[in-house]
Amino acid sequence: MSQAKQVTAETFQREVVDSDIPVLVDFYATWCGPCRMLGPVLDRVAAQVAGRAKVVKVDVDEDPGLAGQFDVASIPTLVLFAKGKVAGKTVGLARAEQLVEMIDKVSTPASPAAR
Repeated sequence: MSQAKQVTAETFQREVVDSDIPVLVDFYATWCGPCRMLGPVLDRVAAQVAGRAKVVKVDVDEDPGLAGQFDVASIPTLVLFAKGKVAGKTVGLARAEQLVEMIDKVSTPASPAAR
């Protein structure tokens, strides 16, 4: 499982929509094998984009309303938010490079001092 922060319906607005930096949201379930396989990938992505984007998780069993709100029909589904709006979406397993590239398109580069 990924070490990404768990977000719920109660914290989604603050952690995702109101975020000053892009947020990659992993819609997952604990019983989902591909979701578990994606965990280490998300940890690598989070490390690569630290300071300019963040990675969080939403358990679709605990928050089915959020999953429905963002048309999550299959898991894992990764939804990228920028400035409070959906900026990208991918379904299924993804490579770290693919996710970082998706985030790079909407994030500002980290300052040299932050690297």
